[in-house]
Amino acid sequence: MSHPLEQSLIELLGGLLLLTVFAMLSIRRIFSMIRIFVLQGLILSASTFIVGLVSGEKHLLFQAFITFFLKVVVLPFLLFRLVQRLRLRGDVEVVLNVPVTMVTGIFVVIFSYAVASPLSQMAMTVSRGLIGVGLATVLLSFLVILTRRKAVTQVLGLLSLENGLLFSATNATYGMPMIVELGVALDVLVGTLLFGVFFFQIRESFENLDLERLERTWED
Repeated sequence: MSHPLEQSLIELLGGLLLLTVFAMLSIRRIFSMIRIFVLQGLILSASTFIVGLVSGEKHLLFQAFITFFLKVVVLPFLLFRLVQRLRLRGDVEVVLNVPVTMVTGIFVVIFSYAVASPLSQMAMTVSRGLIGVGLATVLLSFLVILTRRKAVTQVLGLLSLENGLLFSATNATYGMPMIVELGVALDVLVGTLLFGVFFFQIRESFENLDLERLERTWED
C-alpha cells in the first residue's frame, strides 16, 4: 500500500461507522438516532472522498459530495421536521433489551468478517479490508429494524442499511456507475418523502406509530 496515512484514515472511518450502528442499537431516543444517522453520513462521505483520492476514481469524489448533501443535509432536515410534526417524544420501545442486543451485535460482526474474508481476498481495491465492516453495518442495521417498534426508527434502520450497502460497494468495487448512484440517491429521497406521507396517514387513522399496537388494532 503506497498511501499508509490514507489507508489508516479509511480504516479509522470504517471503525467509526461500525460504532455508529452499535450506538443506534443502544440509543432509545429518536432525535439521538437521527443525529447518529447524520454522523454516519459524514463518515460515509469522508471515506468515499479519501478512497476516491487514493484510487484516482474521480466519480467517487462526486459521489462523496452527493452523499454529504443528501445524508447530512437533506434527509436529516426532513427527518427532524417529520418527527416534530408527528410530535414524537420520549424513549423508543425495543423488542430486546440493550445488553442482549449488543451481544447479538457482536456475534453479527464476527459472522460478517468470516463471510467477507474470502471476498476481501478477491477484491482489488485499496480498501478491500473494509468489506467486512460494510457487511456488518448492513446486518447490524437490519438488527436495528428488527428490534425497534416505532415505524420512524425502523426507517432510520433502513437508511443505515443503505449506508452499509454503499460503503460495501465503494470498498469492494469502487462503487457503482454514476447513473446508478444518482438513481439510488433519488430513490432514497423519494422513499423518505413517501414514508413521511405514510406516517401521517397512520397517525390520523390510528393515532399511534407503534407497530405492535397497530397490529393489535388491525386484529381487533
